[in-house]
Parts: sequence; C-alpha cells; structure tokens
Amino acid sequence: MVCHYGKDLKEMIEQVKGYTKSGKVADYIPALLKANGDDIGVAIFDGNETCFSEGEHHKPFTLQSISKVLTLALALMDHGEDVVFSKVGMEPTGDPFNSIAKLESHIPSKPLNPMINAGALAVTSLIKGSSNEEKLDRLIQFVRELSGNSQITYNQNVAKSEFETADLNRSLAYFMKQHGVISGEVDVLLDFYTKQCAIEVDCEDLAKIGYSLAHQGEHPDKNYSIIPFEIARLVKTFMVTCGMYNASGEFAIRVGIPAKSGVSGGIVGAVPGGIGIGLYGPALDEKGNSIAGMKLLELISAKYHLSIF
Repeated sequence: MVCHYGKDLKEMIEQVKGYTKSGKVADYIPALLKANGDDIGVAIFDGNETCFSEGEHHKPFTLQSISKVLTLALALMDHGEDVVFSKVGMEPTGDPFNSIAKLESHIPSKPLNPMINAGALAVTSLIKGSSNEEKLDRLIQFVRELSGNSQITYNQNVAKSEFETADLNRSLAYFMKQHGVISGEVDVLLDFYTKQCAIEVDCEDLAKIGYSLAHQGEHPDKNYSIIPFEIARLVKTFMVTCGMYNASGEFAIRVGIPAKSGVSGGIVGAVPGGIGIGLYGPALDEKGNSIAGMKLLELISAKYHLSIF
C-alpha cells in the first residue's frame, strides 16, 4: 500500500477534533491543567527522513506514564529479567493505574505489572546510578538516543508540581517498602520518579521512539540497536497487555497496536516491523487515556490495516 500520510492525517484530525469536548484535562497534577483540552496532534515515522505530522504536533508535553515503557527497558538492560520480575509481575489488572488494592490482596505484595504506578515505582527503583542526578541523566540520554533528539530534557515545573501532589504514589511506595519490594528513602525515589514522568517530548519525538521499539530497539536514524531484541519484544508485549491502563483489552480489539498512554495526553504506538506513532491530546477519558487520541489511533489502524491480531 502506498501511504499518503500527510493528506490522510489531516482528514483524520478533523474527524476526531469533536471528541476533545467529551474529555477532561488531568487535574490532579496542577501543572497539567495549563494544557489546552482542544489540542490534538499526531506524527508518523516510517524510518525515512520525513516525519508525517498534523495538528498540534510540535507542542511539547511530558511523558508521564509513557516513561514506564522506557524505564522498564533500561532496568532490564541494567539487571536482566530475573531481577526485574522478582520485583514486579507480568499480569494485566482491571484496576485503575494508581490503585493499591492488588498490593494488599496478593502474596507476595509485589505489583502485578510495570505499567501501573506501583509497578513503575518498583522498576524505577532499579535504575542504576550513584545519585538521582546520575540516574536521570542516564534515562534522558536513553530517551534522546531513541528519539534522535539531543535537546530533550525534563520540565522542572511539572516535576515539582507532581512531587508536591504525589501522596498516593508515596502510599504505594511505603506499602512496597514495608513488604521488601523496594528499599531506600521513599521521597528520594519519588524525586526521581516525578522527574522521569516530566521528561518533555513532542509528537515527532514520540513517533521516533515508537519506531525504535517497533524495530526491536533499532536507532531511528542509524543501523544499530539501542535496546536488545528480547527486551524490545518484552516491552511491546507489556504495551499490548497493559499499556492503555484498564482499557487495554478494548484497545487491543479496536486498535491492535502496541501502545502506551500518559495522563498528559500522549500516546506512543509501535507497529512491529512498521511505523512509529506519536499522538498528543490532553483531553482524557475516564480511564486516563487521550479521548481523541484513542479515536485517532483507531482510524489510523483501520486505514492502514495495522492491527497485529
């Protein structure tokens, strides 16, 4: 199929714009309230020099939960599967991403998967580095390499806002510390975690990250691997089973693309062996996913027959 992404994306953006009115910008992190709920942008990267983009594709936004995919890859590269999965499980959950319920009801009290907040905190605690500054620098360099953008950094205002309102995540961390899943000072971990979530990208950066994941960790511009083959496979599997919060099952049926969302409104898509997709739409549905972004991915998947199922 010859893909005329530019023309198609413009039409699709127009089709989904109305959905933003039914969503709501995340309000539990005050700094995210500054986003314009009417925004919707998309970029597709196919491995060539051009990144096909439409809408508000150049607006920067923070990774939020999309960072969970990248820290999982980095932790697996640092320690291997045995260590990482001794701290976090591999099972989807039907609970909200910030729920504590399953930690209380499962023995041992380890998080069900790395894509919920408890699991992401456990994974983040494994990133190697002698200080938070060193850990964050490693993670940012990793994101820069995956995206091909050497200017990526984190948004200090969002990180501060998130740290100051992170009481639920603190609760999750203290519970896991009590049960030996994590160790060390909780606020030190939260400092790194909130900065991790505040790493700032745009749709084109995200599309290139998606392309790298789609191509087993290959650099978007050069013929070498950033992420080992097996780790890239594992990460994409988690994206399919757990990447869209507790809407992952319906998303797999309607869209069928490995993807991960964040409450800033970003979504990264990685079509195995194919394109990378980056979306931004800060108006969220009740499960925390971009409401117009979800519909846009559904249209893109149907148009280009991208479902892996």
